[in-house]
Amino acid sequence: MASRYDGDGTHLDFAGRKYMNVLIAPDKFKDCLSAGAVVEAIADGVRQRWPDARVDTCPMADGGEGTVVAMVQATGGRFVTRRVTGPLPEMKVDATFGLLADGRTAVIEMASASGLHLLPVSHRNPLHTTTFGTGELLKFAAEMGCTRIVVGIGGSATTDAGIGCLQACGCHIVLQDGSYAPPTEPLCGRDLPEVLAIKSHRGGALDAVDIVIASDVTNPLYGPDGAALVYGPQKGASTNEVRWLDTELRRLAERTGHVDIARQSGAGAAGGLGFGLSAFLSARLHSGAALVADAVGLVDRIGKADLVFTGEGRVDCTSVAGKVVGYIDNLCRAQFRPLIVVCGAADAQVRALLHARILALTDIADEQYAKAHASALITRLLAEAALT
Repeated sequence: MASRYDGDGTHLDFAGRKYMNVLIAPDKFKDCLSAGAVVEAIADGVRQRWPDARVDTCPMADGGEGTVVAMVQATGGRFVTRRVTGPLPEMKVDATFGLLADGRTAVIEMASASGLHLLPVSHRNPLHTTTFGTGELLKFAAEMGCTRIVVGIGGSATTDAGIGCLQACGCHIVLQDGSYAPPTEPLCGRDLPEVLAIKSHRGGALDAVDIVIASDVTNPLYGPDGAALVYGPQKGASTNEVRWLDTELRRLAERTGHVDIARQSGAGAAGGLGFGLSAFLSARLHSGAALVADAVGLVDRIGKADLVFTGEGRVDCTSVAGKVVGYIDNLCRAQFRPLIVVCGAADAQVRALLHARILALTDIADEQYAKAHASALITRLLAEAALT
């Protein structure tokens, strides 16, 4: 018997089906569960509810954490680890990136080298952090023979407009006194006013590399929706520091002659790394969710599904502006597939923007308990929810 679905997510009726095909394609629950763990919890609930369901599992990402794993697993690639500079200039970290099965494409999460999660709260301040380690990863990948590098730029600890990354990649950065920035002394956010010009020179293996930016945000470099004013506070910047950074990001764009790029959607991603890579390394900005979706064949998998699940930790206005939930919602809408969004919490106004049914853990538990017991609560929510 065919399933019945009324098209707006309010009525799902699979009674009488001998089996159905279920696709589970969530993002991570930030600071709680990986995308793979969310998949397992949803799958357990689905199998309790529909024991005969055919379950297709597809952990997703949108340029942030999980992008490397999703794309490597989808293509049969491998992981590579290198020791690089961390988010603080004096810090070293072991950062892992992906080499896809073609042997010519690398996938890097900038957060693995320059991520906020690498720092305790007491050490978070974008004036003191750098993207230098991300640039080192780019060089490592190029030296391995990669001709295409996908850079996921979510989860950064930085607001340096990518000057640290450019420095590590071999770009000549001219300082206010006319000298070049030393290649071994990483530039940070506090150094923005010292940068007079940036010469678009990669050097070595990076000369022949096509760089693609996978981003989940649409912010410009500066202004009310810019990198500093929107994301600076969560990276540890004070109110005065946020204003200072916003001013210096604008001045850098003006001095280097790239105000047009600074105003583009995504230029403010990862504290302006989107701007730096686009303006000086000719990188191309793409939707991170779309890049991962292409790698895993998501459109075809949705077409074969009777029911689709996705999710993330919190569904809010950013969810419909380039992130996994909004992207999958659009794909399901286009293919007339019912979608259920499982999340930790959901803002009321966003519920009306999605065509999906939203199941939030905070509907059955308080937020603190939900975060501590997310996996079990997801399974319970799926097994008990009224879906008809």
